[in-house]
Amino acid sequence: MENLNIQATQRTPEVDFNFEKSIFFLRGESYPEDVTSFYGPVISQLREHLASREGVEISFGFELIYFNSSTAKILFGLFENLDEAASAGNKVNITWAFEEDDDNMEEMGAEFAEDLEHADFQLKQLKG
Repeated sequence: MENLNIQATQRTPEVDFNFEKSIFFLRGESYPEDVTSFYGPVISQLREHLASREGVEISFGFELIYFNSSTAKILFGLFENLDEAASAGNKVNITWAFEEDDDNMEEMGAEFAEDLEHADFQLKQLKG
């Protein structure tokens, strides 16, 4: 599968998916006008990749400054997919990075972490 690199815009995050190395990042802000058209192909490729992995290490980094409620639903599904990949025998490491003064993003990361049963989750405070 070919790597996926989408540059950030004012309304959409940077998508940096290295399928060969199973290293994935979402960075920036996320409030696309049509969340399905932006995330649909991205999540589809990721699901296909995760379904074909067994016994590998998968790394996913989130460094979001802001996201809307539609994106939150997408992220919830994404975390479910990552947790499923971990339950299938992969080592899944998730890092949720947030600015040191952004209590809201820290809380959102903690809430997402509560729903994970198999994946490893780390909150990472970024220094100003």
